[in-house]
Amino acid sequence: MLAPERHERILDRLRRSGTITVQEIADDLQVTKETVRRDLDQLEIAGSLQRVHGGAVASSAPSRRETSLRQRQNEHSRQKRAIAREALSFVPSSPDASVLLDAGTTTEALAALLGDGEQQQHTRFVTTSSVPIAQKLAEVSSLDVEVLGGKVRGITGAVVGAQAVATLSRRQADVAFIGTNGVDAGFGLSTPDTAEAAVKSGLVHAARQVVLLADSSKLGQRTLVQFATLEEIDVLITDDAPHPELAHALRDADVRVLVAVTP
Repeated sequence: MLAPERHERILDRLRRSGTITVQEIADDLQVTKETVRRDLDQLEIAGSLQRVHGGAVASSAPSRRETSLRQRQNEHSRQKRAIAREALSFVPSSPDASVLLDAGTTTEALAALLGDGEQQQHTRFVTTSSVPIAQKLAEVSSLDVEVLGGKVRGITGAVVGAQAVATLSRRQADVAFIGTNGVDAGFGLSTPDTAEAAVKSGLVHAARQVVLLADSSKLGQRTLVQFATLEEIDVLITDDAPHPELAHALRDADVRVLVAVTP
């Protein structure tokens, strides 16, 4: 097993349990404890975890840390495509339906499926806060595409500002597909930027049904600005089962959780 694959397995286990031991990982991966210690040291240098005696614990990322859209497109790509495929079942089939698409790489994966010939009959009107998604769907003749007006954040390609928020306050779409930087049992849904949080909150409140698309790396995470509570979403589509605390909070909030199968 190559180091990148070992690192992904280690981080997946850490996301589920919050803490790991060197012995557990060595047994799980069938490698020596010396190899595990080197892997943990490398992951700590990268800021992915915090080393403790005998193992590691989850590292709390800075609340305003953001990576570029291009970087995120290469992270967890298989999981995001699987989540997008699962999300297709929530796209209304009526040609009179309306859909809101948030900015983000997982919602962009859903937009790519909406642009496929087989899916073009699913919806006629799409409003998005994402410039890349608007560009992708503008070429699909069967879709009427609206992009919110405002300032564009270069790091995410998201439209933000008072104009976008005001437009959403006068909308009530059939379904909104939302992305997030964090899903936490107590804090709800969050993102690092205040302006982007305002638009995300507007999207949540502008739809009859809210479907959250979040790969498992977002579960249990908090960033600076809360934009929705768990009670404000109807469905969470992810690629791995939430850890017990989050799973309990989602049940209490009456959120339907779907785990997409990654090929």
